[in-house]
Amino acid sequence: MAKNKKVSFDVRTHVLVPKHSKLSQKDKNDLLKKLSITIKELPKISAKDPIVQFLNVSVGDVIKIVRPSRTAGEAVYYRCVVNE
Repeated sequence: MAKNKKVSFDVRTHVLVPKHSKLSQKDKNDLLKKLSITIKELPKISAKDPIVQFLNVSVGDVIKIVRPSRTAGEAVYYRCVVNE
């Protein structure tokens, strides 16, 4: 895939893409406090990731990902947006 190429369709509608959402600043701060971690300790997601292009996020924002789980019903993951 060429650099800076725009996604030609909305990847959020694909059946294999879990729900992604941007956390508010308050929710981000609450999460970091609850987990007793810094923003640098969160797993990362690239600002160039196709799903991130649809979320209107900036570097340093936190994305919440909710995936279906056979055992737990749903599994929640958090990623920090980085410029890679």
